[in-house]
Amino acid sequence: MKIIGIIASPRKVGNTAWVVNKILEGAKEQGADIQSWCFSDLDIKPCRGCLCCHEEGDPGCIIKDDMQELYGAIEQADALVFGSPVYMGQMSGQAKIFTDRLFAQISPRFSPHYKEKVRNKKLILVFTQGNPDPGMFQVYFDYTKHIFQLLEFDVKDVVVVAGMRNEPAHERKDLDTVMKDIGSTLVS
Repeated sequence: MKIIGIIASPRKVGNTAWVVNKILEGAKEQGADIQSWCFSDLDIKPCRGCLCCHEEGDPGCIIKDDMQELYGAIEQADALVFGSPVYMGQMSGQAKIFTDRLFAQISPRFSPHYKEKVRNKKLILVFTQGNPDPGMFQVYFDYTKHIFQLLEFDVKDVVVVAGMRNEPAHERKDLDTVMKDIGSTLVS
């Protein structure tokens, strides 16, 4: 089983990266082949809305940047772990750019551009936030889960790690095992 992690944070070594990597570590311990990308290492431009990706002949996205590598990785993966910090009550700008760029590969069934390329891949959504109340942005988390379900991902879990202002993820003793356990469930 191949599982990829997408760390949609501007911080290469932050809470979101730590949590995503722990989930991947748990999957690896169960025999999964893992790989991860951090947006701080990538050059990914926003979607232009040009619709070239849906022209006859299926040319894919015409923006030639690091998203091309991610398209291939997503296509080959059995599951994804997608992590974002919560900024202003929603996913980071990097996470939104990634989500918008998925349009070139997949579109919902109700779209006139429907594509079945990524259908039913397992997905774990991960959000880290400074606010200690994990339910503070629940409406947004539910909305984001719904968006990925419309894109035909099999959303297995939405993980919210709150209270990062008080104690970073890597210092919280309770998180190590919990995150690894989440990763192991992707393999079973």
